[in-house]
Amino acid sequence: MAALRVFSVASTSTSSSSFHCYPSVFTKFKSSPTWAISFSVTPLLCSRRAKRMAHSIARATLGLTHPNQIEAPKISFAAKEIDLVEWKGDILAVGATEKDLARDENSKFQNPILQKLDSKLGGLLSEASSEEDFSGKSGQSTVLRLPGLGSKRIALVGLGSSVSSTAAYRSLGEAVAAAAKSAQASNIAVALASTDGLSAESKLSSASAIVTGATLGMFEDNRFKSESKKPSLKSLDILGLGTGPEIEKKLKYAEDVCAGVIFCRELVNAPANVLTPAVLAEEAKKIASTYSDVLSANILNVEQCKELKMGSYLAVGEASANPPHFIHLCYKPTGGEIKKKLALVGKGLTFDSGGYNIKTGPGCSIELMKFDMGGSAAVLGAAKALGQIKPAGVEVHFIVAACENMISGTGMRPGDVVTASNGKTIEVNNTDAEGRLTLADALVYACNQGVEKIVDLATLTGACVVALGPSIAGVFTPSDDLAKEVAAASEVSGEKLWRMPLEESYWDTMKSGVADMVNTGGRQGGAIVAALFLKQFVDEKVQWMHIDLAGPVWNDKKKNATGFGVSTLVEWVLKNSTN
Repeated sequence: MAALRVFSVASTSTSSSSFHCYPSVFTKFKSSPTWAISFSVTPLLCSRRAKRMAHSIARATLGLTHPNQIEAPKISFAAKEIDLVEWKGDILAVGATEKDLARDENSKFQNPILQKLDSKLGGLLSEASSEEDFSGKSGQSTVLRLPGLGSKRIALVGLGSSVSSTAAYRSLGEAVAAAAKSAQASNIAVALASTDGLSAESKLSSASAIVTGATLGMFEDNRFKSESKKPSLKSLDILGLGTGPEIEKKLKYAEDVCAGVIFCRELVNAPANVLTPAVLAEEAKKIASTYSDVLSANILNVEQCKELKMGSYLAVGEASANPPHFIHLCYKPTGGEIKKKLALVGKGLTFDSGGYNIKTGPGCSIELMKFDMGGSAAVLGAAKALGQIKPAGVEVHFIVAACENMISGTGMRPGDVVTASNGKTIEVNNTDAEGRLTLADALVYACNQGVEKIVDLATLTGACVVALGPSIAGVFTPSDDLAKEVAAASEVSGEKLWRMPLEESYWDTMKSGVADMVNTGGRQGGAIVAALFLKQFVDEKVQWMHIDLAGPVWNDKKKNATGFGVSTLVEWVLKNSTN
């Protein structure tokens, strides 16, 4: 049967141009008073190449959208020991607990630092905070313009009943960033009303968390806006938490991790007509090029993936005009013995339509499926941060099977049987359970790199969001040791993880009559059976963890990516580099 295609444009005047194969949308025609469109019938042998050309034309003109080149704001951070009343700048922010706001019988502060500030201000701080009903509760903040200090404004930020978590100090940094934006401040200082009970290590971690919150709070992704304000913040001083090389190193570490988190956010925020699998691969190559002393890149094309028999992964990308790109970055320190070999694997669906099981109906979130590469963004964000930090003693492989899950006549159909690179066959009973199909071949590839531990991250199931909500990622692993390692890393990062069961009896729902397994079971325990599916593609000698971040990858209120996962991954790699 022949395929009908529009391939020639002919003029009825004496000057004519005819394109019998592949027309260019950029070709200019000479004077031609009347135009007629003629149709040519193209045999199927030629239609495949023609279809590719039509796809490339559509892709080249799709939306005409390109991200604006916006220079990242540069904020200098410093740890200082200076009297708060002597500090000069735009905003002096003080983090205070409810206990710090306790008052005596004369309604004056009992806390020494607040008492000193209030005395310098002639009692106005106490009076104003009472009028603002500021009691130090978590989430409370007030910015006051009071004369008498070196700073133009003083901000009070509530830390809750007591401070013991990274999240509380990060929230303090975020509140400071919000105040800086509102006041268009250039210079800010942050101090705690009380540091009693804080160990030297706690002071370091709290300073790091404040800087992290402020840095990420100042970030705004304006690349796709025609107009945007430039952030004015130039410097942030941490007061009263110590000085010297240790805290300076900690602040530099926070900056490096934030660079990875921001990169992750930008990748997830980018629309699918901008961030294709090819562009994601180019971004990975740029990271390797920037940190070429420790990172190298290997990008596999479709033919190379076929040679490795990655049938499960390639089946998912078959329907898209944008071909798959398999990304492999490798981190190796410049010297010293390598004690641990690790792999970070990220799901890289730059868009997920659901395929023939197309996403439909309320709550399907098809318009947000640009974030289906959130796992890969976390992995590449970690690569960027580690390229800057350069830990010793550890080799890390960053692996992403990037593609799009689309619909076309060449696409994967429900009922198809695909074969993964370890030889296992999969009956595809739902084309919208595609992420696990790409991860299957990525996990086999990771094991073949000779690694001892693998952590994969994926926006894999809506079931995990139902179970844990929008702020907590689900963790699945048969290894108690690995679970403890990653849990310890998340305690430092402040990212919330919850270990879920790997209930082996649920695997019965994944049996197929014609293949080794189906790719999805019933609705019950959906996140668990998805993890059990991935387990089939991991070598038993390798410690493995799956993190389902479908909930915390995106902030619905802010309509922005969160950068979730980067901080925990970097912390976990560093723990392995020193153990």
